[in-house]
Amino acid sequence: MSFQAYLDAVEEKTGLTPRQLVDIAAAKGFSGGNVKAGDILEWLKTDYGIGRGHGMALVHVIKNGAQIDQKHVGTTGTHRDDSETLWLDGKATKPA
Repeated sequence: MSFQAYLDAVEEKTGLTPRQLVDIAAAKGFSGGNVKAGDILEWLKTDYGIGRGHGMALVHVIKNGAQIDQKHVGTTGTHRDDSETLWLDGKATKPA
């Protein structure tokens, strides 16, 4: 599953776009590089029922922004992403 597919699945489960979850995380003090992934994962599990795999995709976005490593782009297989910039504003508004 690609990073983007994980984020899209989280949106389906929670009804919130990745950007909305990033904003909520920031309001709760979970933004920035010093926050531990385990703390974010616990919040996501408790408040939204999000498991570790999907949660780690959000942890990346919360801590590092929408950019992913180029090595994930254009490769073959199930973990391939189309762009090194993840779409955070919801599946309904994602460009084709």
